[in-house]
Parts: sequence; C-alpha cells; structure tokens
Amino acid sequence: MRRILILILSACCVFAQAPLHLSLPEAQRLAVSNNPQISAAQFTASAAAQVPLELRSNFEPTLSGAVTGVGADSGSRLAAGGLNNPVVYSRIGTGLQLSQLVTDFGRTGNLVNSAKFHAQAQEQVTQATRAQILLAVNRAYFGALRAEAVLKVARQTVDARQLVVDQVTTLANSNLKSTLDVSFASVNLADAKLLLASAQSNVQAAYAELATAIGLPNQYGQGGFELALEAMPDKLPDSVDPLMDQAIRDRPELASLRLERSAAERFVQAERDLKLPTISVAAAAGFAPSGDPQVPGRYGAIGMNVNIPIFNGYLYRSRSREAELKAKAADKNVSDLANRVTRDVRIAYLNATNAFERLSLTAQLLDQTKLALDLAQRRYDLGLGSIVELSQAQLNVTSAEISGSSAEFDYQLQRAILSYQIGELR
Repeated sequence: MRRILILILSACCVFAQAPLHLSLPEAQRLAVSNNPQISAAQFTASAAAQVPLELRSNFEPTLSGAVTGVGADSGSRLAAGGLNNPVVYSRIGTGLQLSQLVTDFGRTGNLVNSAKFHAQAQEQVTQATRAQILLAVNRAYFGALRAEAVLKVARQTVDARQLVVDQVTTLANSNLKSTLDVSFASVNLADAKLLLASAQSNVQAAYAELATAIGLPNQYGQGGFELALEAMPDKLPDSVDPLMDQAIRDRPELASLRLERSAAERFVQAERDLKLPTISVAAAAGFAPSGDPQVPGRYGAIGMNVNIPIFNGYLYRSRSREAELKAKAADKNVSDLANRVTRDVRIAYLNATNAFERLSLTAQLLDQTKLALDLAQRRYDLGLGSIVELSQAQLNVTSAEISGSSAEFDYQLQRAILSYQIGELR
C-alpha cells in the first residue's frame, strides 16, 4: 500500500510539473481571463455605469411612508428654533409623502449626460488596460522565445568547444600542439559554459515573467512551458503617416480623454444651470386614528415649490468657473496625449523598420562568420593559423548566432509594440 501511495504521489508530481503547451493567442486568452488588472478595470467601468442611473432618479417621483407618534402638552406651540409657531397636539398618525421634480431647466439632464460620457471613458480605460496586458504578454512570450533560442545556441557552443578541447588535448598529448593551445581552448570552453549558465537563468526568468503575464505565477512561475513559434508579421507599410492617423483615431487612451473632455463640457453646463430656479411638486396624505380631539382623523395636501437662487456668496459662480477651467485642462490633456501618441508611433515604426533590416543583416553576418570559422579551422589544422585566430572566429560565430536567433523575435516584438501604439492590439 505504501508503495502504491508513493507511485501515486510521484505521478501527481510529474503531472503537476508537466510543461504547458502554449501559443501566443492562448497566452493572450489566459491573460485576459486571469489578470486582475482587467477585472479591476471592468468593475470600475461597471460602477461608473451606475452613476447616470443614480442621477436620472431625480426625474422620478419619490414616495415615502411615515408613522408618527407625539406626546405633548395640549395646545402647546413650538416657540423657538423656527420662524413659524405651529401648534403641537398629542397624536398617532400614518401617511404617505410624494415629491416630484418638475424641472430644473436642464441641470439634471446635463449631469446625466456628463456621467454617461464618464462611464464610456471608463470603458475605454478597460480597453486600454486590456491592450497593456496583451502587450506585456507579447513582451514576455517573445522574450521567452528569444531566451530559448539563446539557450540553444549556448548548448551548441559548449558542444562545439568541448569538441575542440578534446581534439587539441589529443594533439597536445601527441606533441602535435602546445599546452598553450589547450589552455586557450579550455578558456573558450569555460566562457561557453558561463554563457550556458547565464542563458539557463535567463530562460527561467523569462518563464517567470510569462507566467505572471498570463496570471498563473504560482502554477508555472518556475518554468515548464513549451512555446509555439509565431508566423512572421506582414510587411511594414511604406509610410508612417497612415499609422499615426490610425493611432489618433483608435487608441483607447485618446478615446477615453475625449470622452472625459465631453463629460467636463456637460458638467460646465450643469454648473451654469445652478443659477436657474427649480420647480417641484409635493403631496402628503394620511390618517390620524388616535390623538387630541382637535386633530382631524385624516389629512391631505398638495403644493408646488419654486426655488429661486438669489445670492449665496458667489458659490455658484465659483463652481461654474472651476468647471470651465477643468474642461479647458481636459482639452489640453487630449492635445498632449495626441502629440505623445504621434511620437510613440513614429519611434515604434522606426524600431520595427530597424528590426526588419536586422533580419537580413544578421543572416549575412552569420554566413560570413561561419565561413571565417571554417577557414580559421582549416588554417589551424594545417598549422598555418594560431589558436587565438581560431578562438576569435568561434567567438564571432557565437555572437552572430545569438544576434541571428534574437533578430526574428525582436522584430515580432517590435511589430507587437507598433500594433499597440496604433490601437490594433486589443
């Protein structure tokens, strides 16, 4: 029984450590589902959507009920605390009170519209948050692929230099090469092993970054991914101008600020409407089944109230001025972000163009370094070249292989950044 339990636990551990097969779309789907920032943005947007409903309730009638019991000296009156002097009788009464706003000459309507624009702006914030999360996933995904590619180069470099060490050591033992050659070859091998150790650490760090980006840091934070390669993006457009126009049109951050500007403009109108009167209707009816004989058994009344603001210490004027200044600030914020978006798109386009050019340049560099290594190896085997020449050729090949392995994923990442900057990454 104990052996069976051990086997089951071992199987569970193996299953828990099984690598997660992942493609970029699957990673993005996991991030959208698991990342708490998106959920927080969605809750904030949902909360903002309730504000127009709260403000619109001012248009609806208010009905409330009341039960009142009063014990008082018969016929006594309230003599302080107010301008009126009503008589107070002992009684028990029940009734309903109804109030209805007739008009406030547009203030509530402007407040509702302002809140609607703000709620729509929060929805755009949710879209912007989603785009930022997707960009983070792209960074982590292509970073992990790049780290894996460098690790592969490092392993191949260790194998190749180990072979050279073995060959040179054999030749030195036969007195065909010097111990200096063995020393140089061993140094190169040690350098390759350092590169391998660094590459292994970078892969684990990239896996941890990816696990956090997709919202599963505890399950896969120590690694365990099998990542699928992604197809190369389409060719870049010849000009950046259409991309900048698209960014100005589609970036959710800009759309959010435009909506906030509209909300501020509506709020300006609402604050100006504070100077206008409000008209409302109030009604009350009920019964007083028990009380002083002078209190009727039932009551009812209806009336209209017109509230006209005359002077309040310049409060309304100051509020209106404050709203106007905030609306101007919101307009300037839109202009500022549009300028920064234009700059970011241009930079992203230049970076993507440079990364695309590096694809062919690194391929040419790798071909040339491999040719130089082959020639250096032949010269060394024939005794015409030194171990220093061979070592330098090996270093050049390793550097070129790392650059070539990274170039493809760098280009894909730069295209993802460009897609984010123009508002396509959603």
